[in-house]
Amino acid sequence: MRKLVLSGKRIVTGRGSLEYLKELPYKNAVIVTGGSSMIRAGFVDKAEGYLKEAGCKATLISGIRKNPSFDEVFAGVRKLKEIKPDVVIALGGGSAMDAAKGMLLFYEFPNLNRDNVLEENAAGRIPAERKTGLVCIPSTSGTGSELTRGTVLTDLSLQLKVPIMTDCLRPDAAILDADVTMSMPDRVAAETGMDALTHAVESYTNHNMDDLDAGLAEAAIRGIMKYLPDSVLEKDPAAREKVHNYQAMAGISFANAGLGMVHGIAHSFGAAFDMAHGLTNAVILPYVLIYNRRDHTVGRKLDELAYLCRVPDFIEAVLDLRRRLDIPESFSKAGITEDQYLEKHDLLLEHAMLGATKVNPVPMTRDAMAKMLDAVYYGRSIDF
Repeated sequence: MRKLVLSGKRIVTGRGSLEYLKELPYKNAVIVTGGSSMIRAGFVDKAEGYLKEAGCKATLISGIRKNPSFDEVFAGVRKLKEIKPDVVIALGGGSAMDAAKGMLLFYEFPNLNRDNVLEENAAGRIPAERKTGLVCIPSTSGTGSELTRGTVLTDLSLQLKVPIMTDCLRPDAAILDADVTMSMPDRVAAETGMDALTHAVESYTNHNMDDLDAGLAEAAIRGIMKYLPDSVLEKDPAAREKVHNYQAMAGISFANAGLGMVHGIAHSFGAAFDMAHGLTNAVILPYVLIYNRRDHTVGRKLDELAYLCRVPDFIEAVLDLRRRLDIPESFSKAGITEDQYLEKHDLLLEHAMLGATKVNPVPMTRDAMAKMLDAVYYGRSIDF
């Protein structure tokens, strides 16, 4: 028996759906956002205006960095304790949503801290219900966090990205307004789109996949492969809306089925070098697919994806997409020097064996992982 959850209480879609904020029943909101893009583009002002129409006061927490840390989250918690909001609204990319979820978690349950939240079975001891609302409005099309039960925070002292999964982090509402995504730079649109593709492909090839989520993953993969180039290269609004919806479907799928080694390695590089998550996934994905194809079930599923996407070979199609989007083919090409890589190699290896790597379709040894790390750094062939 499996319990599948396809979303929180509601998903609101369509251009201009940011206006749904006017229908919320809250009176005291905190809006969490990233650097300044949502402010410059006017979406923070719009959100505050809609909330004001609903009789809701809004306070802004901005400046969230691309890999939010526990320290950054706890600073936000201190602000929440002063403001005492009845809803936290994340407006921005995956980092803003991760930070907002982390702030809400430690604000709502003050008995939690950095140590006990990571204890074995800790998530099962966290109540699913909470008093404070959570609304997520993604400005990028990749993370799927607006529909998942998790957050990923960085422990700076350990240089480790830590996933925290618990039902109370599933947002009450996800607002998928493609107008908000039009402010994305080309690079961000490309990297986050590849992030969404990685979510869909890893969940689809995960041995834990079920029929319902397989349908979502298949549709997401076909849609992202078809529409991502026009979304990025042409800035086509219709294509961007398609990608925004498909990335949400990928988020629902992986929230139920799980991921794989791409994310295990991506979290390792992301924490060690403060790299954007979408970029790390985009670099790693083809290497892991080539490696995992040795598994019969994965190989069959990759053949199915080639048929669905109407391409001769799915991995080659991913490689071609990555080239068209001007994404580096290795971490050495992404700007990490060899000295930097070698200095942190042992840490990268230790952390790459954690997290989603544990449920990779092909079990990993440390020796195999060491070769995989060299492959994704130097751009070497997968011949091991």
